[in-house]
Amino acid sequence: MLLTLLLAVPGFPALAAPIEVTDDTGYTLRLEKPAQRIIPLYGAFGEMLLALGCGDRMVARTDADAGVPELAKLPAVGTHMRPNAELVTAQKPDLVLQMSGRGEALLQTEALRKLGVPVLCFEVNSFAQLFRVMEELGRLCGREAEAAALVADWKARLEALAAENAGERPWRMFYEVRYPNLLAAGQGGIVSEIMKAAGGENVVGEKRKLARLNEEAVILADPDVYLVQRGPMNPAPEPLAGRPHFRGLRAVREGRTLEVDEALFSRPGPRSVEAAEQLARWLRGLKKPDGGKNGEGN
Repeated sequence: MLLTLLLAVPGFPALAAPIEVTDDTGYTLRLEKPAQRIIPLYGAFGEMLLALGCGDRMVARTDADAGVPELAKLPAVGTHMRPNAELVTAQKPDLVLQMSGRGEALLQTEALRKLGVPVLCFEVNSFAQLFRVMEELGRLCGREAEAAALVADWKARLEALAAENAGERPWRMFYEVRYPNLLAAGQGGIVSEIMKAAGGENVVGEKRKLARLNEEAVILADPDVYLVQRGPMNPAPEPLAGRPHFRGLRAVREGRTLEVDEALFSRPGPRSVEAAEQLARWLRGLKKPDGGKNGEGN
């Protein structure tokens, strides 16, 4: 009765409701207050937290995030797939974020949970999933308004791209993840969504995020545009014109090849819309093989 009376007094702070979130593995985490000590075990989550203004709440990082200036001075806890449980628990996190979808990462997640570490796993392979996870992080951090504003901005920018490409024939695109031992972007990842938003379509039909292909499959697909990522998975891509099997590809012959930043295009996060915008700008300067209305050509 006394508590009810106090809450009714103007200016008396209301008690914050607990935060409860269920992740993509079915695990539910309940926090009595917004998370203050967070460890992102996948780089995209670190970028999302920075976008929310929660950089000061991250207490550790993975080895792969040493190059992120805002995270470089934080202690490392191992890799995304194999975080060191002792180093993670030593930071006393109230929230650990992991990307779902990889069996090895899930095993490590279960091991951490058995130690009492609160780990939430989210899948982020599409813009819709990106929006949802950003909103969930906003709830977990007490930054719902900031998350809503970011998502609204991303949606508006994607709608603007869709309007620009309305009525246009999509560019047939191929995205190289790694070469040799060729890996391509399949339909199940953010890369395909970026291509679609920019005005393209992925010529690789496999539903998985990554597809193992041989050179013959690429020659048969003969894409209008060939994208090559540069980054940890493809550190020194060989020029396409120097690959005997690829010299005859339409994209190579007609100069429609582009090297892109792996972190920008393959890592789902706040910069994924920027990747689509960059790609769309580049495509607008090209002439389509059928003489379509996309610029004056190369």
